[in-house]
Amino acid sequence: MTSPHFIEIMDTTLRDGEQTSGVSFMPHEKLMICRALLEDLCVDRAEVASARVSSGEMDAVQRICRWAASKDWLNRVEILGFVDDGKSLDWIEQAGGRVINLLTKGSRRHCEGQLGKTLEQHAADIRRNVQMAAERGISVNVYLEDWSNGMKESAYVFGLMDALSDLPVNRFMLPDTLGVLNPLEVIRFMRMMVRRYPNVHFDFHAHNDYDLAVSNVLGAVLGGARGLHTAINGLGERAGNAPLASVQAILEDHFNAHTNINEERLNDVAHMVESYSGIAIPPNKPITGSAVFTQVAGVHADGDNKHGLYQNALLPERFGRRREYALGKASGKANIQMNLEQLGLELNEEDMRKVTARIIELGDKKELVTQDDLPYIIRDVLKHDAVDQRVKLLSYMVSTAYGLKPMAQVRLSVDDKIYEESAHGDGQYDAFMRAVRHIYRDQLDRRFPWLSNYSISIPPGGRTDALVQCSIEWEFNDKTYRTHALDADQTEAAIKATIKLLNIIEPIYA
Repeated sequence: MTSPHFIEIMDTTLRDGEQTSGVSFMPHEKLMICRALLEDLCVDRAEVASARVSSGEMDAVQRICRWAASKDWLNRVEILGFVDDGKSLDWIEQAGGRVINLLTKGSRRHCEGQLGKTLEQHAADIRRNVQMAAERGISVNVYLEDWSNGMKESAYVFGLMDALSDLPVNRFMLPDTLGVLNPLEVIRFMRMMVRRYPNVHFDFHAHNDYDLAVSNVLGAVLGGARGLHTAINGLGERAGNAPLASVQAILEDHFNAHTNINEERLNDVAHMVESYSGIAIPPNKPITGSAVFTQVAGVHADGDNKHGLYQNALLPERFGRRREYALGKASGKANIQMNLEQLGLELNEEDMRKVTARIIELGDKKELVTQDDLPYIIRDVLKHDAVDQRVKLLSYMVSTAYGLKPMAQVRLSVDDKIYEESAHGDGQYDAFMRAVRHIYRDQLDRRFPWLSNYSISIPPGGRTDALVQCSIEWEFNDKTYRTHALDADQTEAAIKATIKLLNIIEPIYA
């Protein structure tokens, strides 16, 4: 903890994160998230609310503080308060809190333009509120709001710091309130602060307006900051804050800096916050996105299978996840082989070729097949191919229009002879069936099987809507036949199941 490479993490998901447009946590949700932050992720501190907001906020903070007190962690629970002659302190005391993050003005523009006060007047107000907190036994951290713009006229910032330097303040927290800095400016400004006040603990609080929040917190570390503010999933005002998962990974891998963060729980907590906030995690979000540990290109799967050639330090197991190999038109045989190995399945070269062709077919329809779907695709392809293909569907077209019955046009090959027919029906599949029935009855002079049951479902065990399974029960010559087929489109799945049945019964006509 005392290592010069140790960085303290304060997470503000429950305060600044809740300022995300449309986000409002219920009191019990705040408690659950706070417990996950402090107990599971092991963040050093959690900022949980702003004082004097609402009765619901009071309820949430009271619940959190009761829980934190039972763990002797009240010093890790922080509440934003204001320079308001003790009103925020009253609120925090009533809630059971013991730490105030006092919001002050870190730029002359904010001090004069918003408060209408001079630096000296504002400093006197701050001193009075800090002394009141000390008398009540409440610890104080001080935010210098708009510090980033204040440092462009650093005399104001230094003047305020000089006026407060003798106070019992644990940390001065330096926010880029409007997200206006770049990493080089952060390094320069932070070094100026550290050189002038070498014994002060500085936190840095980034905003992501220019998509530079992660870069800027790392610049702050290079500049000498000892603490960073983050939010789960990058939640926060406007474009949000620096996401904890990304900050943690880069600190560990690129800066040899250490934190207390439990990386294995980052993904779980991210998805908890996703659920409570209603803000979806983008699939390509580093560390926690659904697709970031999925290899799509077949050459990547091949390289991983041989020597782990397409892997970096961000191993999925490190974050409680596992690597996946996508099944789609770009996946190729190597991706399928990796999925088969994980399932404990083996296919010969010919069967692998057939299964690969089917997955590519689904990929061309913009469907992403999961590993859970693979056994059903294998069964569908290989069981279908095991039957002699005397009946082949050469082409078909189904159409529907408002006020008109659906129509189907079908071309079949039966023992290499081509037949064509069209028909209307009550639905697209019904129209297809009527056209095929006309071919069998009128052109082939054959009895047609009776469809006795029909159902559409997601394959059992599957976790995707990329595929539907059509199961049809048929009656023919006093026997019952059941055929199944998979496709992204339920009409096409039903048509495939029908062609399977026609091939099964074709030898009976002979």
